[in-house]
Amino acid sequence: MRLREELPDFPGITEWVNGQVSKDDLAGKPVLIHFWSVSCHMCKESMPQINEWRDKYAQQGLQMVGIHMPRSEADTDIAVIKETIAEHNLTHPIAIDNRMTTTDAFQNEYVPAYYLFDESLQLRHFQAGEKGLNLVKKRLFRILGIEEES
Repeated sequence: MRLREELPDFPGITEWVNGQVSKDDLAGKPVLIHFWSVSCHMCKESMPQINEWRDKYAQQGLQMVGIHMPRSEADTDIAVIKETIAEHNLTHPIAIDNRMTTTDAFQNEYVPAYYLFDESLQLRHFQAGEKGLNLVKKRLFRILGIEEES
C-alpha cells in the first residue's frame, strides 16, 4: 500500500476472534493494524507494546486490529492461533487470514508489520520488522495529537 491510500476492508477472513470489525466500523478514529504470525518470535515480542498502546490510547480514540497471517501450513492451525491470542492477552479484534485474502488486499509481505491509518482511514505510516513499533510511535503521537513522551 502507498501512503494516503484508503484502508481496505477485510475480505476472505477465515475467522474473527474478539469480535468482527469492518472498514465502516473503524471510520472516524485512527486505526493501527498489526500483522503477525504464531511462528514469528518478533511478533510475540511486540505484543506487550501493542497491548499497552491499545489500552493507553483508547481514550484518544485509537482502535487496534490484528491480522494473523500464516507463514507456513503449520501457522493455519486455528486452535494454536487462539491459544497464542489468549496467552498474549490480545483482547482487540483479531482476523485470522488463512487464505491470505486480506493480506493481499494490504499488499503485505511481512510480519510483524504495522499500518497506521488516520481518522479518515488513509494510510499515514507503514513499518515492518523488529524495530517497527518504535518507528510507528512518532507518527501515532502526531495523529493522536499528543506530546512525544520521553
